[in-house]
Amino acid sequence: MSDQKKEIPASLQRYLDSAEGAAAYPDLHQHVLELWRKNLLVVVDEPINKDTEMHPLVRWQYRGGIPEKDRKAFLFTNPTDGKGRKFEASVLVAGLAATPEVYRVGFGKPLEKIGETWINAIAHPIEPNIVEDAICQEIVTIGDDLDKPGAALDGVPVPISTPGWDNAPYLSAGHYITKDPDTGIQNIGNYRGQLKSPRRLGMNPSVELRAGIYTHWLKYKKLGKPMPCAVVLGCPPAVSYTSVQKLAEGVDEMAVAGGLAGAPINVVKAKTVDLLVPAESEIIIEGFIDTQSLEPEAPFGESHGYVNLQEYNAFMDVTAITRRKHPIVPSFISQVTPSESSVIRKAAMEPVYLNQLRHALGIKGVKRVSMHEPLTSLYAVIAIVFERNVPETEVWRALYAASTLHRFAGKWIIAVDEDIDPENADALFWAMSYRCQPQHDMRVLDRKDAGHGPRGPRDNGESASVLINALLKGDFAPVALPKREFMENAKAIWERLGLPALKPETPWHGYDLGVWPDNLARQAEMATRSEYFDFSDELIKGRRSDVAMNDPVPREGEK
Repeated sequence: MSDQKKEIPASLQRYLDSAEGAAAYPDLHQHVLELWRKNLLVVVDEPINKDTEMHPLVRWQYRGGIPEKDRKAFLFTNPTDGKGRKFEASVLVAGLAATPEVYRVGFGKPLEKIGETWINAIAHPIEPNIVEDAICQEIVTIGDDLDKPGAALDGVPVPISTPGWDNAPYLSAGHYITKDPDTGIQNIGNYRGQLKSPRRLGMNPSVELRAGIYTHWLKYKKLGKPMPCAVVLGCPPAVSYTSVQKLAEGVDEMAVAGGLAGAPINVVKAKTVDLLVPAESEIIIEGFIDTQSLEPEAPFGESHGYVNLQEYNAFMDVTAITRRKHPIVPSFISQVTPSESSVIRKAAMEPVYLNQLRHALGIKGVKRVSMHEPLTSLYAVIAIVFERNVPETEVWRALYAASTLHRFAGKWIIAVDEDIDPENADALFWAMSYRCQPQHDMRVLDRKDAGHGPRGPRDNGESASVLINALLKGDFAPVALPKREFMENAKAIWERLGLPALKPETPWHGYDLGVWPDNLARQAEMATRSEYFDFSDELIKGRRSDVAMNDPVPREGEK
């Protein structure tokens, strides 16, 4: 351990307090140290204004042409605000999913294992372990002590996500824990939370996403009681990753988090509400959500890429704040995608869709599900990749099934072949343009939930799903690029000449799609040897006077 202490900068030394923790999974302190060791963390020790500078600084790595592999997590150890106030806690931005590699570090599995790990965790959850003492309750502030300056929400350095538009700092990585009053099953979900006063926290229950907290709120409203709630700020990554996953109603996310971690998540009873919270959390905000009244909340820049204007939403009266020493406050960088929030959702949701289509429904030929990320925030455009020659009935089964898995997702659902890169919007448009006849290959399903994003002005904001079969319907001529061997040879020349580094984009070479007659293959090969005059007589023999201009030449065996 002493060697590790010498390796890390002084501003990170405080986080070594949990390096020898008893948990079988990393907490946020350990995660931050591991990011630093893997050169995935930028540590900013100079004062940074959380309300005007912090998120814009990190935003540049998503809007400044920085390749995904070069993006990093940011830890701000000296946050300030517009009034010059200083805060004890540090702020972690993009620390859980700046890139898939950052996500992988928190997840603790190779990228290729993430999908199967998610599916196994959902199928085989591990119930949490209740403990008596917890590091998240090292420092407890309750009752009138919350009214002291800096003792409540005014002492938590929550950044403003979209300076110039947001009307307050909002929790973007706040995990809200509530409990179903009928079943006793807890739900943990990630929702934005407006800091309205030192002891009042606004929240948006994401009604369109069928959030568990909203179901609980309706039940408490019917009972005429306020709803107990605990908001987690910073916790073991496995818990954070589960809190943003869209799971079936009635599923205890803490148990699924245990499935991800491969061990029970330690939980402890909160101080003022009857809820269990992650024991290795950084900060816990406890309180009661009013079920009788709603009050104005927002504007806030949302992950669909537009500012969410003011709405009536719920609010929570804070009854306690507990924390560990030297806490880290995580803040997701969201809004216009790609962003941290889209990376963290994409890694979990794609395998869930794939499992639903391939295993739950047994649809044949499905190879991959890809949710488009840049600007569209995953939910709008979904591509399903199929193997060649899959029966058309299976294609339509998959398209219809994908449109109904989540009521908020899937406005455009496109079936494509394996040679189409679903991450490349140009490739999707290419397939839609030349492998699809819309009058035969498109269906529109109306009465779709408005989904994630601004509501349209018609039909009470309802949307629709457009299903597109952009698969090859038969054999096609080759892709019109030089064959692979010629492109590879040219690449070697390019590099020998010292030209700028290449980043090949699919398709970067031509390939056969089923229609490439032997005589044309022979002629093309002769052409590469500069022997194209040698089959001139062959072309003369093919002359005809009984055909129209642009009529195709019959293939061998055709008339």
